[in-house]
Amino acid sequence: MSMASALRSLLAVAPAAPRSHWAPSSVLATRFVRAASSASSGPQDLVVIGGGPGGYAHAIKAAQLGLKVTCVEKRGTLGGTCLNVGCIPSKALLHSSHLYEDARTNFAAHGVVVKDVDIDLPAMMKHKDSAVSGLTKGIEGLFKKNKVTYVKGTGSLVAGGSGEGRQVKVSLIDGGETIIDTKSVTLATGSVPSGLPGLTVDEKKVITSDGGIALSKVPKKMVVIGGGVIGLELGSVWRRLGSQVTVVEYLDRILTGMDAEMAAAFHKILKRQKMDFKLSTKVTGADTSGDGVVLTVEPSSGGKEETLEADVVLVATGRRPFTSGLGLEEAGVEMDKVGRVVTDEHFRTSAEGVYAIGDIIAGPMLAHKAEDEGLVAAEMIAGGAAAHVDYNCVPSVVYTHPEVASVGKTEEQLVEAGVEFRKGVFPFMANSRARTNDVKGDVASGMVKVLADAKTDQLLGMHIVGPNAGELIAEGVFAMEYGASAEDIGRTSHAHPTLSEAVKEASMAAYGKPIHF
Repeated sequence: MSMASALRSLLAVAPAAPRSHWAPSSVLATRFVRAASSASSGPQDLVVIGGGPGGYAHAIKAAQLGLKVTCVEKRGTLGGTCLNVGCIPSKALLHSSHLYEDARTNFAAHGVVVKDVDIDLPAMMKHKDSAVSGLTKGIEGLFKKNKVTYVKGTGSLVAGGSGEGRQVKVSLIDGGETIIDTKSVTLATGSVPSGLPGLTVDEKKVITSDGGIALSKVPKKMVVIGGGVIGLELGSVWRRLGSQVTVVEYLDRILTGMDAEMAAAFHKILKRQKMDFKLSTKVTGADTSGDGVVLTVEPSSGGKEETLEADVVLVATGRRPFTSGLGLEEAGVEMDKVGRVVTDEHFRTSAEGVYAIGDIIAGPMLAHKAEDEGLVAAEMIAGGAAAHVDYNCVPSVVYTHPEVASVGKTEEQLVEAGVEFRKGVFPFMANSRARTNDVKGDVASGMVKVLADAKTDQLLGMHIVGPNAGELIAEGVFAMEYGASAEDIGRTSHAHPTLSEAVKEASMAAYGKPIHF
């Protein structure tokens, strides 16, 4: 075990850089629609506007720390986009569709004979909805357990309040209004899908991710606009279920921001799975007058136009912060150029007593990032020691098959920054567990890539394309949080046979040589 790593874990934990300076201000008018299970009782220490992964975790943590907390949520169910129409329902469909494709194409090679494999889309959707319903009710149970008051309605902070004197007005979904006195407010209102000029979303023929999890039948042809995480995940669902899927991406690669070598390897795998791509291509028009959609596209740099026909077009061009109607300008809450709320390192906005977390502030739009911020912000509001979120250690995952996972710096970022590093790569085709589970290269595709400082061997980044990558990346996250070296991972015992041995071998390749490749 590397002694240098132990020393780094003690010495190299630096506080996160502040996002901005803040100046006290006094007003906030927020509007957020929710339906109330109960009105809060008496003055509150904290009102959280938004009950998604950041907001509900923030509310629970603050209550556990002794604060009197109310959470205002407009949807009528807790969990936000992630639980209701995002992360959770899409993962249910990804799993179900993978089981179908596995049974149809791979079971026979394992000696499992299943005849007349078919899909029951309503049953698949029912399973998805059941998972969502159970989890949302579970959060309500956690609120009751931790004595968090849950209010469903439209919340707005009464203008003129500050410090101890804030008031939040809530227009209840069931009718009427209620006023909540509170010391602090945290904005956790999340994000919504970004649109595309010239395309009118009807969630039937032209859909966002919201419609992408709720189609009533499998389209024969689907065009996905955007080669990012959401587009590739939902495109994979419908391709497996029988759609001919074409991904149109403005840039010359998929998964912009992820390590280029890994994105290229993943791109090849998706093409082998019969997903079509038109890179460096932009959409210039759409005709929805017929039964389907006719898209007009051309090279991103300009050139000859062509048309693409589809039954359904999925617009997956990213997400934007949900800040409309929150009264931020009137409140004096500072916004940046892309519409995010500006906060300092303690999640304070420029309006006194108002905090913000999650998708509406800087950083990746990820549920676990929002949750991490919620927990840290709750500790700060409750008067605890100043903590921080290390954004370099927040992982990203694409839940396709194989999965793609990443944490830390990419090879391109290190080159651009002039950082000397060593790279270790280990393919899953040389991993015994992957090979025993494999059929037709389905499981053994991909690799683990480890990037370590050339002088200190400190882990700088880990990138995985392969089975269970979303679970395997946690080892890299933990190692980076504690300043571990590649040698630390390489000298740590990993059970055999496991997929995690690929992480160990890639780490060995970064500081020396692997054994099995």
